Amino acid sequence: MRIGIAAARLSGVDGVSFEAAKWEHVLTELGYEVRLCTGQLDGFRATARVIPAMQFVDAEMTAASTAAFDPRHDPDAVRREIRRLADALLGELRSWVAEESIELVVVENAWAIPMQLPLGVALAQLVAETGLPAIGHHHDYWWERSRFAGCIVPELLEEAFPPNLPSIRHASINTLAGAELRRRRGIMSDVVPNVYDFDQPLPPAVAGVRLALRRELSMGPDDLLVVQPTRVVPRKGIELTIELVGRLRDPRAVILVTGPSGDEGHAYLADLKHQARSAGVALRYRPERFAPDHDGPPVGPAHSLADAYQAADLIAYPSLYEGFGNALLESVFFGRPLLVNRYAVYVADIAPKGFRFIEVDHAITDQTVDEVRAVLADPARQAAVADHNRAIGRRHFGYDVLRAYLRATIDGLSA
Repeated sequence: MRIGIAAARLSGVDGVSFEAAKWEHVLTELGYEVRLCTGQLDGFRATARVIPAMQFVDAEMTAASTAAFDPRHDPDAVRREIRRLADALLGELRSWVAEESIELVVVENAWAIPMQLPLGVALAQLVAETGLPAIGHHHDYWWERSRFAGCIVPELLEEAFPPNLPSIRHASINTLAGAELRRRRGIMSDVVPNVYDFDQPLPPAVAGVRLALRRELSMGPDDLLVVQPTRVVPRKGIELTIELVGRLRDPRAVILVTGPSGDEGHAYLADLKHQARSAGVALRYRPERFAPDHDGPPVGPAHSLADAYQAADLIAYPSLYEGFGNALLESVFFGRPLLVNRYAVYVADIAPKGFRFIEVDHAITDQTVDEVRAVLADPARQAAVADHNRAIGRRHFGYDVLRAYLRATIDGLSA
């Protein structure tokens, strides 16, 4: 079977791109041919179709999608513009499906968050007119973001975010989102968590990588490195990491932020830099030096994210909200001590599995600081916790979970 994966973006360090790559890997491993269709792609892929108008930053698409949530605009004019843009995209999508002989399409988040309204509408029309079997892989729904609360063309959200069509199977990445989809839209979905390849061998610990990264950060070999492996957006709670390091009172400690700013503006980054200066904390913002992990060496930037995990003494993941938590699973694989905030999905879907993390509940307390110090001072405890957490990660969030879901779902859609 030839399976297509369609998304606005399959590039960079966002969770959708990471999970789509894992689905592509597992689908290929199961014997399916996979073809990508996207507006933005990392590197060159001979079998991929890049349609620039699908990307988030296309000027016309951005303007139309933004206007749909601005009450100052005329709904009829916005509706016409979105339909016009969707029709143009639909022609290109039809061509892709026909030329690549696509028999099933996986839609990565384009039916969930309306940052690209015409694309969601076009993909819904494509499936509606062709009856093409589809899996909607939904990472974050529009009602989870306050900026999408007031839509002046709500019928388009009803039509395509997500579409309720008989040939579509829906996959939510957590139980809370699945329950809300059912409550709001009457649409049932499978819960398919983020996964990680826990069966791959751990990369060898390369002392040179650790030392090189620390030299770049003006650190000594034994200084404390706290890695925040996330993008810089307010929901990541990076201010809690700064507060923690400030309260550790270690003058040699450094916070490394590996992900970029800009998805929601740069004001949050400016606030973080000010907070760090005020607290006397060394904050190093270095997204340009890191790349997503590929099968080969990093393209462009000097380090892979694996380098950052291996060099870290502590991983900070104090997110206020997450659809799931890619960095959490990555930290488990690399065996680094992890500080995690008890965000809602973590409490519902991850904590009950029995992981051993340093937990905070939206605040850094004296107990948090004491626990971090105790963990950092006890290598034997770190090793035992790492083995325990990897075993749980493999059982509940390994590739076997995704393999079983995809086999059963594709068999059901193909019947």
